[in-house]
Amino acid sequence: MNIQSEPVWIHEQSSYSGQQLSADITCDVCVVGAGIAGLTTAYQLAREGRSVVILESMKQVASGESFSTTAHLSSVIDDRFTRVKSIRGESAVLLAHQSHHAAIKQIAAVVVEEQIACDFSWVDGYLFTGENDTTNLLAEEAQVCRDAGIEVELSNESLFSLFGSEPVLRFSGQAQFHPRKYLNGLAHAVLERGVQIYTDTRVEKIAGGAPASVETHNGFKVQAKAVVLATNAPLQGGIQINIRIAAYTTYAIAALISEDSIWPALYWDTDEPYHYIRTQAANDGQCWLIVGGEDHKTGQETDQLTRWAKLEAWMRARFPEAGLVQHRWNGQVFETPDGLALIGPDPGGAENIYIVTGDSGMGMTHGTIAGLLLPDLIAGRENDWKDLYSPSRFPLMSVGTVVREGINMASQMIDWVTSGDVSTTDEIDPGCGAIVRRGLRKLAIHRQDDGTLCAMSARCPHMGGIVRWNAADQTWECPLHGSRFSADGRVLHGPAMEDLKPVEVPESASLAGVP
Repeated sequence: MNIQSEPVWIHEQSSYSGQQLSADITCDVCVVGAGIAGLTTAYQLAREGRSVVILESMKQVASGESFSTTAHLSSVIDDRFTRVKSIRGESAVLLAHQSHHAAIKQIAAVVVEEQIACDFSWVDGYLFTGENDTTNLLAEEAQVCRDAGIEVELSNESLFSLFGSEPVLRFSGQAQFHPRKYLNGLAHAVLERGVQIYTDTRVEKIAGGAPASVETHNGFKVQAKAVVLATNAPLQGGIQINIRIAAYTTYAIAALISEDSIWPALYWDTDEPYHYIRTQAANDGQCWLIVGGEDHKTGQETDQLTRWAKLEAWMRARFPEAGLVQHRWNGQVFETPDGLALIGPDPGGAENIYIVTGDSGMGMTHGTIAGLLLPDLIAGRENDWKDLYSPSRFPLMSVGTVVREGINMASQMIDWVTSGDVSTTDEIDPGCGAIVRRGLRKLAIHRQDDGTLCAMSARCPHMGGIVRWNAADQTWECPLHGSRFSADGRVLHGPAMEDLKPVEVPESASLAGVP
């Protein structure tokens, strides 16, 4: 059986597909991005009577990182409450838990109000010790939670052999759903409330002001009282944002397993990188076993196929009865030093521009939090979460993490002075890509299946990093800030807003000395 390199959610019908923006337009709020953050924000604004326009670069809504999720709806912070406390203090621990729990309750309420059939269910969450973890993390995490007033149970009871004889932390009030079904339903709900959605419409320019404005790739402009950039990757904020986030790639696989082989719940271990598990209903007494993990910095590793293989080996050691892996995919997350998203006014000072980024592996709940927080900020209302998620925050205890990430990013610039992956285009096989040097420049060259060469500048248009080839996904990736491009150079994922610049090269030649 061939493995589909697509999320298991592909079995659901395709998402809403609109039309390109074809004229200048004005509105109260322009939302850039039609994933969970953009759609939830638009939904809440429309309920308040605001006129809203959504611009989505993909041809369908929810086709970006919201499609690549494993959709854990969790109030348990991905980077652990222990870390949140060490950086932001005990009060931040409780606020973080409350805000994520409120996000889950909001999703549950929308499911009921809009009658969205998306397999939503309340489940428990279990944190268990990873096989390579020798710390006392579970006991520490339990104590931090109890000190903050968060309900948690440290138990030695095992549901099945996954835990062995090790204790586990049980968190109630978690949930799961089918993200594509939910976002399809949410898209139709915003359309019914008068929101205009334009797909296949890429934003290239953003300007703050009164009004603020965005300009699309085909030259049309949207003017609005406020602009929300809900694009997963930051399109605004400059260095103030880039020093606060780091792009990581995470991997997932799905295989069928009998429903009685695993208790429906969310599961996470304490390995580094950690693993995470959930199920999704299938047919005939079976469910999809979804396993994720093996994260690494985007663009800084070339062993994507090995990552999926490691996930499968980890899965089979714990679930030997699982069937063949039928789906494998990856997604991108933006980590912040404290594990909490950046949601609020542009820290670069652009007037009436708001950003949502730094999902930190919790995109479904962070995106929903954005939809609850941003309407208050836009309206000038108070919100208890404003400071917690402020994009301008810079906690003193996060300096070490920021410095380490800065050093890592700076070290990637050495690619400007190294040799290429190959010395001649003849070394590039059909369906493959490679970086080659051309005098002082570097080129990203892909040989199509018919042998035709597609050549571009290897310089990422965002901040000048040299892209690298991802053979598993057939994409170019920037190791600085995570921008991703198709094999022929089209931008797929920000923060870059422009394509790789095309160039001409000899069909077959050494490029080392060509100016």
